[in-house]
Amino acid sequence: MASGRVTSQGVVSAYLARIEAYDRKGPCLNAVIRLNQFVYDAAAALDDERRAGRVRGPMHGVPIILKDNFATSEMPASAGCSALAKLWPRNDAFQVKKMREAGAVILGKASMDDLAETITGTSSLGGQTRNPYDLNRIPGGSSGGSGVAAAVSLAAIAYGTDTAGSIRIPAAYNNLFALRPTKGLSSNRGIIPYSHTHDTAGPLARTVIDLAVGLDVTVGPDPADPRTRGAACRVPSFIGALDAAALKGARLGIVGNFFREADDAEAMGVVEAAVKRLKECGAVTLAIELPTPLEVANGVVWDYEFRSDLADYLAAIPSAPVSSLSEILSQGLFNPKLREQLQHANTSAGEDSPEYRLALARREGIQRELLSIFNLHGLDALAYPTLRSRPPLIGSVSPKTNTSLSAVTGFPAMAIPAGFTSDNLPIGMELLGRPLGDHRLVALAYAYEQAVRPRRSPNTTPPLGASGSRLT
Repeated sequence: MASGRVTSQGVVSAYLARIEAYDRKGPCLNAVIRLNQFVYDAAAALDDERRAGRVRGPMHGVPIILKDNFATSEMPASAGCSALAKLWPRNDAFQVKKMREAGAVILGKASMDDLAETITGTSSLGGQTRNPYDLNRIPGGSSGGSGVAAAVSLAAIAYGTDTAGSIRIPAAYNNLFALRPTKGLSSNRGIIPYSHTHDTAGPLARTVIDLAVGLDVTVGPDPADPRTRGAACRVPSFIGALDAAALKGARLGIVGNFFREADDAEAMGVVEAAVKRLKECGAVTLAIELPTPLEVANGVVWDYEFRSDLADYLAAIPSAPVSSLSEILSQGLFNPKLREQLQHANTSAGEDSPEYRLALARREGIQRELLSIFNLHGLDALAYPTLRSRPPLIGSVSPKTNTSLSAVTGFPAMAIPAGFTSDNLPIGMELLGRPLGDHRLVALAYAYEQAVRPRRSPNTTPPLGASGSRLT
C-alpha cells in the first residue's frame, strides 16, 4: 500500500476471496461467523487518507478479524452463543476504538466456543470450526476462529481473548505466535466478559512483527478501566523491542514436570527439540520444577466471577436479548454439551463467599512463589509445552493444557510454534515471563523466529493465484 501497488480495498477483496474459497467452500473451515457489510466503505476512506498524505501508522488500511466477543458499532457481538445472536452493543470496545484510530479495517468476526466456556472450537451459533492442518481435528479455543483465520490468511491479524488459555491454545494448534499480556496492559472494556480477574485480549499472528504491530495499537491505559492503571502506563513500543540477538545469554527455566505429565510423547519431543534450538541460539537453560496445574487451579476464581460479570455486561445494553446466565440456561440456546459446566458456573458461591476470598489469597501466594523462582535463578522466562498432546479429533475429549499458570498469576505468556509431529500437526511452546516483561518475551520470540523459521502454511488453503489472493 505504501508503494501504491495495492490499495486497502484491493487487500480486502483478496482476503474476502480467501474467506469465500476456504471458509465458506473448499475445506469449509467455518472460522468467520459474520462479515462487516461496511468494510469496503472503511477501506475506501483509508485509501483516500493515504492518497492525501495521511498515514496513521503500520496498521493503516490493514484488514483484521475480531473474536465474536469484541463489541463493534456495525455488527453484533454474540460470544458464539445462540442466546446472544442479536446482542448488539452499538459501541466499540476500547481495543476496537484504538484499532480504528490506528487505521485498521475490521473485516468481520471470528467464531468462538459458546461464552468462551470450552476449547474445542464449537459454537451453537456458528458450528464447528476445523483445524486447517487436519480438517478432522479441533482448532483449539475458545479463540479457535481467530486462530484459524490468522493461520490461513483470512486477515492480516486476528484478535482473541484469553481467560484460561484461549489465545495460546489456538496459537499452539495453528502454528502461530500470540501473547497473553500482563494483566492490565490493555483494557477489556466492551468485550463480553468471563472473569474480570483473569480475562485478557490480544492478537494472534503468523509472524512476530505482525504480532508486535497488533500489540502496539491496542495496549495502553483506559481512563474508564482502573485495572489498566499502573501496568498500562509503562508501555514501550513492541516493534522497538524486536531483537534478533535477544536469546544470547537469556536465562530460561525449563519446567520438567510439565513435560513429564504429558499424554503425547511425540508432541513433547517436538517441544524438547525447540528447547534445543533455543540453546543453540545462545539461551542458558536451567531445570525447574513448579506446582502442578492441579495445584495452580487452587488460585482460579473465574467460576466465582462469570455469572455476575456477564449479568453486569448485559445490564448495560438496553436491547440485550437476555439478562443473565440463568436466562440463557432456561432458554436452552447454547451448546448442549456445556450444560453441566454452565450450571456449575451459575450456582457457584459468588464473589461474596469465603471460598472466593480463599481462592484470591491462594492466587496471591502462587504469584509470590513464582516471582521468587524468577528472582532466585535470575530467569528471563519459563519454557514448557502449551498443551500436553497434539490437536484431538473433533468430538473426542478436550485436551489437557499447561496454560493455567499465566491465567492464574496474570504473568505474561508468549505462544511460540515449536514444530510439527510426524502426521503434520502443529505443536506449541509457551514462554512465561515476569510481570510487565511482555516486551522481553516478544524479543525472545522474534530471535527464535529469525533463527528457526517455524512457520508452515496449511496445505488445505494454498494461494488462490491471479484470480484471487496470493496471501499465505
